[in-house]
Amino acid sequence: MTDFLTPQMTVIALALLAFLAVGGLVYAIFFNRVRGSSNAEKRRAAIAERSGDGARVVAAADSAARRRRSVQESLKEMEAKEKSKASQRKSPPLSLRIQQAGLTWSKSTFWLFGAGAGAVFFALGLYLGAPLLACAGFAVAGVLGFPYWFVNFRRKRRFKKFIAEFPNSVDVIVRGVKAGLPLNDCLRIIGAESQEPVRTEFRMIAERQTMGLTTSEAINGLTDRVPLPEANFFAIAITIQQQAGGNLSEALGNLSKVLRERAKMRGKIKAMSTEAKASAWIIGSLPIVVMFLVYMTNPEYIMLLFTEQVGNIILLASAFWMSIGVFVMKRMINFEI
Repeated sequence: MTDFLTPQMTVIALALLAFLAVGGLVYAIFFNRVRGSSNAEKRRAAIAERSGDGARVVAAADSAARRRRSVQESLKEMEAKEKSKASQRKSPPLSLRIQQAGLTWSKSTFWLFGAGAGAVFFALGLYLGAPLLACAGFAVAGVLGFPYWFVNFRRKRRFKKFIAEFPNSVDVIVRGVKAGLPLNDCLRIIGAESQEPVRTEFRMIAERQTMGLTTSEAINGLTDRVPLPEANFFAIAITIQQQAGGNLSEALGNLSKVLRERAKMRGKIKAMSTEAKASAWIIGSLPIVVMFLVYMTNPEYIMLLFTEQVGNIILLASAFWMSIGVFVMKRMINFEI
């Protein structure tokens, strides 16, 4: 033991203890500064990371705001266009009305058809033994009234067929887009395989695209040929997607659901108003049926209305008031959605 504690080992041990003491003192003095610097570095790193996240959040918010402004501007433009076209859709010109009816007539063909109808009406009046003035009135009704009625009848029937088939066509686009097909190919498929009149309308859209029009411009022409809310919804959805982007299949899928719900609502309204329509038909036809039955049982009694001047005035007044009543009943039971 005395050999181990030599003077040299004692000096080394004292030096080592002094070094540890000085090191501990230095560490104790500068510990807070070292820890503060480390914490500062960590805070700076955290702030930098939060700044990056904040920048990404701000960029995403700016992108969403720009897209929202783009959609709003697109909607404003389409609203302005719709207002300008509203009057034209309520009373379209004759050529457009003929096109909406699915006819290929020109204006000259339309008036030739009216002349033929007027001649038929005039001959029918002569065959029934009506006075010449009444036959002339029949001819005027045939020339001016029957062609417009025929075109409007064909137009309404075509619109009903379009509404019935259009949701299926929108579903074709949704499935095609989800499968990876371009929108133009989906439109061509509908133009080739859908039912009329949707097939003709979408074929015209594809032809307009071939001529150089954009997809939105070609589809906007659909609202002129088929002025229905369903076609307008479709054009708005396509236009917004083309200008602002977005999930086209989701938008058109929602549109298809809306169209089918509108069809269901239209069917419910038709079912609920059937009783009122039947009552209106019975009330409107009752005076004519009673007059015919009285003529069959006692012709001299009812013919006074046709042979006497006072009877003619009574017939005209009755027809006038009956027309007003029928018009009021029609407005009361005619629901549009």
